[in-house]
Amino acid sequence: MKRNLTWLACGSLAAAACLITPAYAATQKPNVLLIVADDLGYSDLGAFGGEIDTPNLDELIKHSTQLESLYVAPTCSPTRSMLMSGTDNHLAGIGNMAEMITPHLTPEQIDKPGYEGYLNDRVAALPELLKDAGYHTYMVGKWHLGGADGRRPQQRGFEKSYALMGGGAANFKQASPMQVASDAPEPVYRENDAKVELATDFYSSSAYTDKLMEYVDSNLSDAKPFFAYAAYTAAHLPLQAPDDYLKKYRGRYDQGYDLTAAKRIEKMKVLGLVDAEATPVPMPKGVKPWTSLSGDEKAYSARTMEAYAAMVDAFDHEVGRLITHLKDKGVYDQTLIIFLSDNGPEGNDWSQDVENDKWIPQHFDVSLDNIGRPNSFAYQGPAWGQVSAQPFRMFKAYTNEGGVRSASFIRFPSHVDLQRSDAVVTAMDIMPTILDAAGVKHPGVEYHGKTIEPMKGMSLLPMLKGKASTVHNKDYTLGIELMGRSAIRKGDWKIVYSYTDGKGAWALYDLKTDRGELHDLSGKNPGKLNELLAEWAQYVQQNNVISTGRDTTYPRRDY
Repeated sequence: MKRNLTWLACGSLAAAACLITPAYAATQKPNVLLIVADDLGYSDLGAFGGEIDTPNLDELIKHSTQLESLYVAPTCSPTRSMLMSGTDNHLAGIGNMAEMITPHLTPEQIDKPGYEGYLNDRVAALPELLKDAGYHTYMVGKWHLGGADGRRPQQRGFEKSYALMGGGAANFKQASPMQVASDAPEPVYRENDAKVELATDFYSSSAYTDKLMEYVDSNLSDAKPFFAYAAYTAAHLPLQAPDDYLKKYRGRYDQGYDLTAAKRIEKMKVLGLVDAEATPVPMPKGVKPWTSLSGDEKAYSARTMEAYAAMVDAFDHEVGRLITHLKDKGVYDQTLIIFLSDNGPEGNDWSQDVENDKWIPQHFDVSLDNIGRPNSFAYQGPAWGQVSAQPFRMFKAYTNEGGVRSASFIRFPSHVDLQRSDAVVTAMDIMPTILDAAGVKHPGVEYHGKTIEPMKGMSLLPMLKGKASTVHNKDYTLGIELMGRSAIRKGDWKIVYSYTDGKGAWALYDLKTDRGELHDLSGKNPGKLNELLAEWAQYVQQNNVISTGRDTTYPRRDY
C-alpha cells in the first residue's frame, strides 16, 4: 500500500513553527538519539494499532516519518551488530548469538569468521566513527555485543556507558536470580567499563533514563554534538513493572487474545495501516481458543499480558521523560531521533527452554497476584506474542514477518509534518543514515590500519528530505538467517525456510496480497521460488552464512 509523503521544509515555514533555527542548520551537526526497544511487537504502540497507553511515543511519531517496513534480525544481538556496523550480522561477528554457539548445538560455527559472538574487529563501530568526528558518545542499557576485554562499550567508542553486558536480566534489583534462564549467567552491569552493583530502587527503564540524562548534561557546555544510544530492556522477559502501572491494566485483557487481536486490526484499519479487508493472523498451532480455557487459565493468561502492557507503558513514560529533558536543555530541536525494536515480540514458550519449566517455579513467586512484581517471572507466550505481532505471522526467533518487521520511526530535525513510508529499510541502513546526517564519511575498507567490512546499508536521508520515495531500488534483495531459519525478500515476494516436526522446507509468499504469510505459493509458482532460491545462494556466499542444516533456535532441550 503506497502512500504519498508530505514534506515541509523548514525554510518554507514561519519561524515559530520551524523545528530548527537557520543558525543551527548552517553551523551545527545534529545530535543523535537512537532508541532501541527490546522484544516490542509491531502493533503494541498506539500509533501502530495497540491498546497499550503509549502517549509519548505516539506524540513523537506525529513529528516523525513512521517506517512501516523496517526489517531487523529475528533476535537481539544480531540486530544490534547491524546497527553498530551498517553491515550484515554474519560479517559483523554475530552470525549467531554467542550463547547459541556451543559444541552441543552448533559445532560447525565455532571459531568461524563472522561467528565470534561479539562485534568483531573487522567493522568500524558507529560510536568509534562519531567519536573520531568530535561527537560525545553515550550508551545506556543492553549491550550484548561482547563482554571480554576489548569488546565492551568503552572500547568500541562509547565515552560514557552504563550497560547490561548480556542479553537480559530481571528489571528490578531482586534477591532471587537476576538472570533470565536456568543456563544463563548472572547478569553483569558496567559503568564506564567498571563493574557496578545496582541501586536498591533499581528499575531498568527508569535507571537507564536517569543515567542517560546525566551523561547528556555532563558535556552540554562545550556545545559539541552527542550520540546517545538508549538500548532499553523493555519489554524483554521477565515482564515486570512498578505497581502503579500493573494496577492500571487490571482487567484490560479479560476479553482474551482473540478479541484483542481483532480490535487491533480494526484500529489499524482506522489508522490506514492495513486495508479494509484485513483480518487477524490466526493464532499459532497449539494455541487454544480463549473460550475453551478454564477460568483460572484465563485469569493467569490475561494477567501476563497486563504485565507486558504495564512494562511497555512504563517504558513509554521514560521515553517521554527523556524527550522532555532534551527540550528543557534546549537540544531537542537539534536532535535526530530514531526508534525501533530489535526484533519481534517474545512469543515462544519460555518454560520449554532447557530446564526453565523446573527452574522458574523453584526460584520465583509465580502466583497470580505476584505477576509483574519483583521476584516474579512472566512472559507473553505464543497467543499474546501473536497479538503483539499483528498483522504479521509469528514472533521473535522466526524469519516470518512478525519476527523481523519492527515498529519504527525517524525524526529528522529539519522537516515537520512528516507522514509514513512503506519503503523497505533495514537495521543496516541506520548507521549510514546517522553518518550521513552527521557529515561523517565511513572509512570504506580500512580503519586504524585494519581491513574492515564496508557498509551494506544505505542512508535514509534522501527519502527523508523528499528527494527519493525509496531507500533501495525495486530489485533490492534482503536476506535473513539465524539459527537455521532463513528468508529472502525481493520486491513483494518472500521465501521463508522454517521447520515443522524437525523437517525444514521453503515456502513462497506474495506479501502484496498476503502480509500474514498464510498462503504458500511455491507449488503454484516454482519459477519465482527458484528465482529467490538463487538469491538465497548468493546471499549465503556473500555473507559467509554457515548453516547447520537444522533448527537450532529455542526452545531447546539439547543439554
